[in-house]
Amino acid sequence: MTEGIQQEIVREVSTWPGVTIGPHRFGGVEVRLGRRELGHLHGNRLADLPFPVRVREQLVAAGKAEPHHVLPQSGWVSYFIRDETDVARVVALFRLNYDRPWVASGPYPLKEYQ
Repeated sequence: MTEGIQQEIVREVSTWPGVTIGPHRFGGVEVRLGRRELGHLHGNRLADLPFPVRVREQLVAAGKAEPHHVLPQSGWVSYFIRDETDVARVVALFRLNYDRPWVASGPYPLKEYQ
């Protein structure tokens, strides 16, 4: 993997209105929207993002993410980054959490993100 995977993801998500980037308490880089964590990156190899459990179930069932590597029963998901081709997939997960379509549109309309 190149050194730039994390930087590519951060460069993209940091352009979205209201997003801030900072250090994560367990290491890595945290992405926030106001007081809400959108997720965090552990270098070039792993992204962890929080979702409601029902959204996590849909993402895992669709093959878009895996249950969180430490907290598999929670709403958190993990995405193990293999190479540069995964950048767009990770950005899409951050975008889903940024847009939160399940809040404005009722029960979990995720089709446009899958």
